[in-house]
Amino acid sequence: MGSAPKGAAGGTATFKRLKPTVAHLRAAVTDTFLPVDADILLRSGTLFIGDESEPKVGNLAIRGDKIVAVGDFPIGSVVWDIDCKGLAISPGFIDLHNHSDNPILRPATRSAANYLTQGCTTLVTGNCGSGPVIAGAYYDKIDERGVGLNIAHLLPQGSLRSRVIGDTNRPATKEELAQMCELAERAMNDGVWGMSTGLIYVPSSYADTNELVEIASVVSKKGGIYASHMRGEGTGLLEAVDEILEIQRRAEIPVHISHFKSSGKDSWGLVRIAIEKIKDAQKEGAIVTADQYPYTASSTSLGATTMPSWARSGSRADTVKRMQADNEEGARIRAAIEKKLELTDNGHRIQIASFKKKPQWAGKRLDEIAQEEGISTLQLVLNIEEAGGAQIVNHSINEEDVRYVMTFPWVATASDGGAKIPGASVPHPRSYGTFPRKLGYYSVREKNVPLAHAVRSSTGLPAEILGMTDRGFLRPGLVADVVVFKPDELIDTATFVKPHQYSEGVEYVFVNGEVAINEGKLTGALAGKALRKTPKSDETN
Repeated sequence: MGSAPKGAAGGTATFKRLKPTVAHLRAAVTDTFLPVDADILLRSGTLFIGDESEPKVGNLAIRGDKIVAVGDFPIGSVVWDIDCKGLAISPGFIDLHNHSDNPILRPATRSAANYLTQGCTTLVTGNCGSGPVIAGAYYDKIDERGVGLNIAHLLPQGSLRSRVIGDTNRPATKEELAQMCELAERAMNDGVWGMSTGLIYVPSSYADTNELVEIASVVSKKGGIYASHMRGEGTGLLEAVDEILEIQRRAEIPVHISHFKSSGKDSWGLVRIAIEKIKDAQKEGAIVTADQYPYTASSTSLGATTMPSWARSGSRADTVKRMQADNEEGARIRAAIEKKLELTDNGHRIQIASFKKKPQWAGKRLDEIAQEEGISTLQLVLNIEEAGGAQIVNHSINEEDVRYVMTFPWVATASDGGAKIPGASVPHPRSYGTFPRKLGYYSVREKNVPLAHAVRSSTGLPAEILGMTDRGFLRPGLVADVVVFKPDELIDTATFVKPHQYSEGVEYVFVNGEVAINEGKLTGALAGKALRKTPKSDETN
């Protein structure tokens, strides 16, 4: 009679540990042969999972706010059966870089119609270091008022610094740094997804690397990311990349470069060298990602575009006084503005988006306005800043750089825009067209990247960058944020001359399982909600 093999007790213990897993797998296999009941069935569409796998024709079932089946499965009772033959089915697009912090709380723009019509289901706010610091209160307002799509928030370092120190150009004291770190921990516990900086803006730019590392370390311990509008996007791009990589190493945090580009004719091509730096860091184990809007123009304030940050310390009145002063400092500021105007073809590359005092200037170039007014472009800039400043569009990016950057698997799509409705202003068209431009123009029409790559850059990749595990892919059990579009008709219609035009080609959008766009038309549903990240606990650090 044989004896039990050696280690039998250990084998029994292993089987006991595996028993629940085996039972789960057996149930999963059994379930695949059972008919799937659905509130909504998207039938016979081309499924883009969000992971750059080859798309396949199949079905997608939604029950409640969840995806319950994807692919080829037996169909049970269905409430709403939608024929998607010839249509693409994708996860809803996630805009990693958005400035809807205030608009999403306003009745006129809380539906974010200009993003729903692009196929977006989630916006990330708090970018470029600006936005609400007390995230819990911000999230509560979103849920109380109702919004058209989901909102995830980043802690804005510039607003954080302003809250503690003000807008003056000086180092933080030990006590002030401790206070900022406490507020950062509070924000992480309230559910933000990381911290953002805007290192060309006041007062974000007044923080040195050491200060940023200290706060980023708190964010890292709670599982967040560090996203940055870096200190330089022109000739200082490489040094700015060096700084973000240093923050990554010292704070041991995933870092993310916002709206990655080389801005200004004198810096075109530098982004390619920057990419090599990033790839070297990635080979060493650094988590470094980026996002991009697929346009050859940026947009921000005229002051931030033409004046160095040291000139903008304190209030606008302080800045205007320094700018106009008949002394060495005033001369330095005016010389810096003139240099910028020279690089932008005497201001021809700078287009007014909105200027409160002269709304009729919207859409015009600086050199054109200066000629009409009979003054120099320098004097025009001084006059505008004295009158409160303007928002501008800066046509400063090389098309070949744009096409090159989007080919990398770690570069996500993001708009850098905000929720808007049509009006007299002439803003950057990215608020209306970013995602259809990336998918419809650069992928489908121009063949610059495969469509599966473009979809991933808008869905699964941003979810992975944020650490978002419940959406971003078409998988059973995930939240039903889904977009259905016509691949050959998806396109942006917004232009730099007429930006207030909605994109075309999106047939259906589901936000948390609710239909927000039906047969190409907005339903008015406010099915979005605040997305709170669960912070890492001290025990898991």
